[in-house]
Amino acid sequence: MKKVITLCFFALAMIFGSQSLTAQTSIIEVNEKASEVTEKLRKFIKFDSEQEDQVYAAYKEYMQATLDLKNAATVEEGVKDKINTLLEDKMKAILTDEQYSRYKEFPKD
Repeated sequence: MKKVITLCFFALAMIFGSQSLTAQTSIIEVNEKASEVTEKLRKFIKFDSEQEDQVYAAYKEYMQATLDLKNAATVEEGVKDKINTLLEDKMKAILTDEQYSRYKEFPKD
């Protein structure tokens, strides 16, 4: 009987652990993508390290919002446009006018 109870607890721990692992995996993916885009932008636009940190934070937030949008059961109309507009506003605030015009030329994937 003890073995059965132990096995049940082990199974429950594995189930809860797998949900946590999925959440951690998505966070890692978001961080990797944001880092990748930031590095490409840094090479394309040539901004300083302070701007790099701000661009990384903006893209991390954008990627997380996009992922949440994909995972949502229902999506209101215009939400994707709001997310894109928010990113554009943040980038405009972070970058200088010359850098922002270069950013607009950056090929979006």
